[in-house]
Amino acid sequence: MLRIGKEIALHRIVVKLGTNVIMRQDGKVALGLLCGLVEQIAELRAQGVEVLVVSSGAIGLGMERLGLRERPTVLSQIQACAAIGQSRLMSLYDDAFDQLGCPIAQVLLTEDDFRDAVRHANLRAALDALLTMGVIPIVNENDTVSTIELERSTEYKPRERIFGDNDKLSALLLKHIGADLLVLLSDVDGLYDRHPGEPGATLIPRVEAVDEKILSLANGSNGRGRGGMVSKLESARIVLHAGKQVMIANGRTPHVLERIVSGEGLGTRFAPAQPRSGAMLMEEI
Repeated sequence: MLRIGKEIALHRIVVKLGTNVIMRQDGKVALGLLCGLVEQIAELRAQGVEVLVVSSGAIGLGMERLGLRERPTVLSQIQACAAIGQSRLMSLYDDAFDQLGCPIAQVLLTEDDFRDAVRHANLRAALDALLTMGVIPIVNENDTVSTIELERSTEYKPRERIFGDNDKLSALLLKHIGADLLVLLSDVDGLYDRHPGEPGATLIPRVEAVDEKILSLANGSNGRGRGGMVSKLESARIVLHAGKQVMIANGRTPHVLERIVSGEGLGTRFAPAQPRSGAMLMEEI
């Protein structure tokens, strides 16, 4: 078991890789960067840390395979890109982890996997079994079908979305499988006190609570992925309410995971809120 300073004993962590980490600006796969992150994840696993990877990028890879320069606006076409890109995404991970002797598993989730008690129990049991066997689960939202499941006929009551991107999915996953730390990797260094492109913008190294003041610092979507800083902050709030910690860091930083685990002050760390009782936690999705 690893430990970050005196604060966190790491037994199980969730690492979320954003689209802008998986893909280059020209729409091609950032293969060198991806393989470097895979090596770091494999090293953590070798040190006894159970790692779950939540990976975006399927839609971007599907677009690349189809030769599309711009993201489609028609829902069915977006879902088609996800279906095409998901197999390629898993192939990339399988090849990279296989070189390091690490077996992986594909886990595609929809919101009903968290809403339905039986499905949730089955998910938790399957993930626990995979991790116990030394397997690294590669998790993604099932974009090919999940939106269809939400667009039901009027005989069904409308439902509030639990997650609409992999930032929130990774937060819920941490909460429901009892992980110790969530690392959100994208193409930004962390949370700034103003838009990072403005002169004098300062990185905020630590956040105690995600309140309206902190949310006001977010600056919208990052372009290709569905998430953005708002989504990351909302995800951090979910994790803080579960009494755990979150790191937002730049996935393009050399040896980023190794440096985070060693306690180096990269990115923005969200300190845990006061842990609440199990009864209170069960009231939330």
